[in-house]
Amino acid sequence: MSDQILNINMKTKFFQTILIVSLVFTYGHICAQNNTTTDFYNQIKNYDLSTIFNPDSILIEDRENNSEKIQRAEILGFIGNNYERFQIHFVSIIQNPSNPYEYFVYGKTKVKETICTFQGLIKVLKSELYSESDLPKYKQGFVVSDVVLYEDKNQKHSGFFSGTLTSQFIIDNKGNIRYDALMFVADGFSNNGFIGNWTSYKTNEKKTCNWGDYRIPDCGDLDEGAGEFSVHDKYEKNGWENYKMAWGTYPETNEVRLAREKEKQEWWK
Repeated sequence: MSDQILNINMKTKFFQTILIVSLVFTYGHICAQNNTTTDFYNQIKNYDLSTIFNPDSILIEDRENNSEKIQRAEILGFIGNNYERFQIHFVSIIQNPSNPYEYFVYGKTKVKETICTFQGLIKVLKSELYSESDLPKYKQGFVVSDVVLYEDKNQKHSGFFSGTLTSQFIIDNKGNIRYDALMFVADGFSNNGFIGNWTSYKTNEKKTCNWGDYRIPDCGDLDEGAGEFSVHDKYEKNGWENYKMAWGTYPETNEVRLAREKEKQEWWK
């Protein structure tokens, strides 16, 4: 992930008893996600969700009042039955002033060395609040959105994406909405999970294409990690070589450092 070292450092810096804390958090998360919910659709239009869908940074917090703001990692994704690496970066997400449930989006995708520009729409279909929260001082909830993204037809190997995005948020004690990173230190943390398809303009071929923050939903055996995303060896050659060298290889050799620098490159600019 776009700074896994920071992720590891966070675990050691904040939580000296990380195993116990993770278990407590995991239990709390399970409770929160399994408890009852109330409809929040009518209220969600009053918030700008662009900072949930596409935050520059996220605030990590725990029950011991530890907190730190970190840069959000780049989105992880795959395309096709062979779990080929897929990268997507949202350059801008803007709430529609005429319809607060809609968001205009612009960005770029990358598969191997092919980069395409896209434009599209995120439309909120559902929002609910949980009756219980991982941290009592906050309200936790989620939104489910329909997503349609159109790559530039004039670019090679282009098509369109359609699917469903599920995003977790919190409302703090000042009434502000924020990206939900309360469970960041727990195994399997994820957010903004997209499940859908990509369809080629030229051939009409349809491929499964899923992505998410820190984990990819419904990715089969691609992800073999317990604490964090880790690519299975058998898929490494499907575009994951540099990623695995950067974040799944130790100790930190010069080759590893070069791979990490490549992962940090802003290919969408």
